[in-house]
Amino acid sequence: MTQEDSPPEAIPSPNIWITPSTYEIENRGVDPDGVIWAAMRQVRDWQGADVLDIGCGSGFHLPFFARTARSVVGVEPHPPLVDAARARVADAGLAASVEVRAGVAEKLPLEADSVDVAHSRWAYFFGAGCEPGLAELDRVMRPGGVAFVVDNDASRSTFGAWFRQALPSYDPVGVERFWRRVGFASVPVMMRWAFDSRADFEAVVRIEFTPANAERILAEHEGTGVDYAVFVRWRRY
Repeated sequence: MTQEDSPPEAIPSPNIWITPSTYEIENRGVDPDGVIWAAMRQVRDWQGADVLDIGCGSGFHLPFFARTARSVVGVEPHPPLVDAARARVADAGLAASVEVRAGVAEKLPLEADSVDVAHSRWAYFFGAGCEPGLAELDRVMRPGGVAFVVDNDASRSTFGAWFRQALPSYDPVGVERFWRRVGFASVPVMMRWAFDSRADFEAVVRIEFTPANAERILAEHEGTGVDYAVFVRWRRY
C-alpha cells in the first residue's frame, strides 16, 4: 500500500507511515512512568466505557484500553496500519471487544452519541486546521463523555527546545489559544522518552526530525532518553 491508497482527507504521518517498525520502538519508549494515563484518569477513567482511539496507527494503545473498557474502536486512515492494528487485536485475542475501522477524523465511521471516551495522541497536531475532526467529536460523543487530545508542549523541556528549533514557525501561544477557544482544558504533563539502547534512541530521533536536525540533536545529547513535555487536553461533552 502507498500513500495514495489512503483517504484523500488523511494528512500523511511520515514517521509511522514510512517507518512503522521504528515507530513501534518509539511507542514502547514513550512515557514509561504512565503519567499521561494518570493525568487522563484524573479527568475521566475509561473503565466500563465505550472508547474511541482516533488515529490508532498500528493499534499500540488498543489492548491497554481493552483491559477495562466495555468496548474499543480504533480508527486509522492508512491501510497498512489498519491491517497491522487488526492483526495486533487478533493476536491478543481481543476481537470480541476491540474493532479497528478504516476512516479519518473528519468522517468518523461511528454512530452519533456512541462514545464515552475519545483518545487522540499526536493526531490533532498543531491545533488550527483540525476543526472538521472536532466537529465529528461533537457528533459521536455522548453527553458527559470526555475527549482527550495528547499534544506537544513546545514551551518547555529538552524535547520542546528541539521541536522549536526544528520548526521555528510553530507558535505555542497561538496553539494554546486555539484549544481554549474550542473548549478544551489543558493539563501540562512532564513525561519522558526511555529506550533500551542508544541505537533505539537514535533511530527514533531520526524519524521525528529532518536529517540535519537529528544529527545536531544526537551530537549534543547523550544517553538513551530525554525529558519531554506534553499537554493532555480534554473537553467534556
